[in-house]
Amino acid sequence: MIVLGVAGVSLAIWLVLVFARDGFWLTRERDGPVTPDLIRGPCEPAAEPNDRRGGEGLAWMPGQARHDGKGWPSVTAIVPARDEAEVIARSIGSLAAQDYPGDFRIVLVDDSSSDGTADIARALASERLSVVTGAPLAPGWTGKLWAVSQGIAAAGDVPDYLLLTDADIAHAPDTLRSLVTRAVEDDRVLVSLMARLRCESLAERALIPAFVWFFQMLYPFATVNRRGRGLGAAAGGVMLVERRALEAAGGIAAVRSALIDDCAFGALLKTQGAIWLGLTDRAKSIRRYDTWGSVAAMISRSAYAQLHYSPLLLAGTTLGLALTYLAPPVLAIAARGPAQYAAIAAWALMALAFQPMVRFYRRSPLWGLLLPAIATFYAGCTLLSAWQHVRGRGGLWKGRVQADLAA
Repeated sequence: MIVLGVAGVSLAIWLVLVFARDGFWLTRERDGPVTPDLIRGPCEPAAEPNDRRGGEGLAWMPGQARHDGKGWPSVTAIVPARDEAEVIARSIGSLAAQDYPGDFRIVLVDDSSSDGTADIARALASERLSVVTGAPLAPGWTGKLWAVSQGIAAAGDVPDYLLLTDADIAHAPDTLRSLVTRAVEDDRVLVSLMARLRCESLAERALIPAFVWFFQMLYPFATVNRRGRGLGAAAGGVMLVERRALEAAGGIAAVRSALIDDCAFGALLKTQGAIWLGLTDRAKSIRRYDTWGSVAAMISRSAYAQLHYSPLLLAGTTLGLALTYLAPPVLAIAARGPAQYAAIAAWALMALAFQPMVRFYRRSPLWGLLLPAIATFYAGCTLLSAWQHVRGRGGLWKGRVQADLAA
């Protein structure tokens, strides 16, 4: 009877996830091509004189001439960087090469790098680029957000939009054009792209698609993108935000201690208007996670923060993961009768729900059957994250321990 009950609970969980979680697993929310019919011509007047297209507070009206004379809003990219010599040339180079008609500038904030990150960026000799030497970390801030705040200060009140992007992201030439088009035409104060993560080594192939899939499960993109109050989130690698909306929300200082800063940022901006989050092929993370240990370090850095550093939530999450992912394959093999049938159905739903993400990353569909093992790895990383926090090593990133700020 107990076995049948466990199998029934597992099946019920998967029925809810597949049919009552806003279709998170379908990966429908993606950025599309930038086609001419989506973009107003330079200085073309709006259809109605009072049509602001973005509601109250929008910094730019379609067709409104700017100092560039082309009617596109001005944008400044803020790139925080700490010891990014391996990736910074490609990342900044892709920003400098943006095919964007409006005024576009780049501010790189060098956050106490010891590997020549700033010099590599300067060597690109881009007229769009300014390099700011970061000040020592201020109390109460995480390192990344402190660097971002300095970049925003350096940008001043000139840009209509800020592009907050990581130093390990390589952008297609039309990334910024696409982001601005969606922000203005669709009236979004924040547009964020979940960059395609590197998926080449065995560890990456096994674990990275699931990382994005689990993120979508926690923050269904369709729910995030729904207008009105509700769930807010973003992907920190690529976030285009309307500057006035950010200022109205209290600025970057409002989330200064958040370890999972992108989701905190998305929730903050949703108080100011509609936001949009989706998958993309335009922006790609070029950071390498060649080993199982490097992926584990990436997961464990913030996993316990997701649980608000609560031992009770940790215990509940561990039990929930066991019921959701481990019980179906175990009972599908070991149980008999109705319990086995329910477990097989749960395992099948699990494998099928993973297929759209597996296809997005161009991996074998057989990875769907291995999702229980992948989830077990993630559960272990969550426990590791809690252990690191207890040892005073939580949130470790490039020599900085930051979890205590938000604990």
